[in-house]
Amino acid sequence: MPYTPRETPPRCAVVDLGSNSVRLVVFEGLGRNPMSIFNEKAVLRLGRGLQATGLLNTDGMAQAMMILHRYRAVARAMGAHPFEILTTAAVRDASNGPDFVRQVRERMPDVPVRVLSGVEEAEFSSDGLLCGIPEADGLLADIGGGSLELVRLDQGRRGAALTLPLGVIRLAEQSGGDPSTARLIAEGAFRSIGWLNEVYDRDLYLVGGAWRALARIDMARTDYSLRMVHHYVIGNDQARELCTRILGASSRELAQMAGISRRRVEDLPFAAVVLRRLLRMSGARRVVFSASGLREGWLMRLVPPEVRAQDSMLAAGQDLAALYGRDPTLPPALLVWTAPLFPNETTAMARLREAACWMSDVGSHDHPEFRPEQAFLRILRQPGIGLDHPARAYLALTIALRYEADSAAPFLTPVRRLLDPATAKRAEILGMALRLAYTLSAGTPDLLAGTKLRVEGRRLILSLHEDAGVFAGEAIVRRLTRLAQALDLEAATETVDGSDRSGRKAVA
Repeated sequence: MPYTPRETPPRCAVVDLGSNSVRLVVFEGLGRNPMSIFNEKAVLRLGRGLQATGLLNTDGMAQAMMILHRYRAVARAMGAHPFEILTTAAVRDASNGPDFVRQVRERMPDVPVRVLSGVEEAEFSSDGLLCGIPEADGLLADIGGGSLELVRLDQGRRGAALTLPLGVIRLAEQSGGDPSTARLIAEGAFRSIGWLNEVYDRDLYLVGGAWRALARIDMARTDYSLRMVHHYVIGNDQARELCTRILGASSRELAQMAGISRRRVEDLPFAAVVLRRLLRMSGARRVVFSASGLREGWLMRLVPPEVRAQDSMLAAGQDLAALYGRDPTLPPALLVWTAPLFPNETTAMARLREAACWMSDVGSHDHPEFRPEQAFLRILRQPGIGLDHPARAYLALTIALRYEADSAAPFLTPVRRLLDPATAKRAEILGMALRLAYTLSAGTPDLLAGTKLRVEGRRLILSLHEDAGVFAGEAIVRRLTRLAQALDLEAATETVDGSDRSGRKAVA
């Protein structure tokens, strides 16, 4: 039988041509969570020397032409449309920037080239950040090679936005490579912002490659449990200590930190200077790192409004259910079925439980011997950008236990460090409940409908309709007992008369 390829979702691609690097990202689909299927970066240093000459770097321009041709070829070969080039600080500020753009357009007349203003760049970045952190409240700082964009955020709403010439390359050149001079330059620029102290005791959201390098260094230094920059959070004191460490290290020491590239090492002291000044002058209480920024903001403008309005975590769960689950109608039934176990849960915990129900069948097609760990890793490392690290840990632990992982398994240890004991306990209870539900129902809503859990006094009672194809066999009793013990209850089962499904026939 000939192979019939599956229909691929629509693809689109964007090039982010900045002062330091150029990057192509190809996205697949127009869902709530951006799905990057190709990501390639080249370091050009297009903005090197701009501060002194006012011109784009000659070598960087030559390399850019070659690389942009490759990126266009990649986008075409992958069937990505639209394909657009966005240029930022170096191109918009250089006196030969318009000539460079004209050359690109002449050589690639079919490709839109857009020169973003500083405010537009800030708006794209904030749209990308809010895609991943919808309720962001405080200050967004997006650092590049040529500029720093700042955006005031008020509970998910974008406020004042501005751009400053404080990118890591430009600041290094302005200061003659001296971090102490750079500090004075940054401090002077920030003093002119009248609303900077309005974010006092709120969060500082960091976007940009130099910031991400700082996050990786800190995660390696502290042996952090989840080596994922997106949603990595540290307090003000820890962030300032990190900056002090960076500024006090030699180039060799910096190069040894978390495998940072040589070219990025040159940027780190100036990224640290800017961050320290921002922390001191804004009074932000925490730093939240984001891997979602300008490119994701570009994509979100293509996504239909009704999709953008979806809950990112629940959309991620539904995407996983569509990819790996056996019956997309089961998760809503599981949400109702598990509700009696959590009578006093908060709205946030109910949302996590719903996401877990959507993700609960992701291991259905995996090898049974490796299913618990494989499902755990799939949930922990999923691409959903709306999940912070505790949420990832909670969901991954829940699903691992749904597949009956040993609660003391070594692969579970790191995520337990991200959860307080009460939250870990809820994950364990939900995981056991989902395991019982799938054992009863074979993963079908029809069989699950013949069962029900309820708590009466000190007992956890499982009701079974006698004509529904379910019964209290050994595996059911064992799993019900474990669940009841986790709840500090006694387990009981009852059979409900199949004639009218109302009369209880027996309780054990």
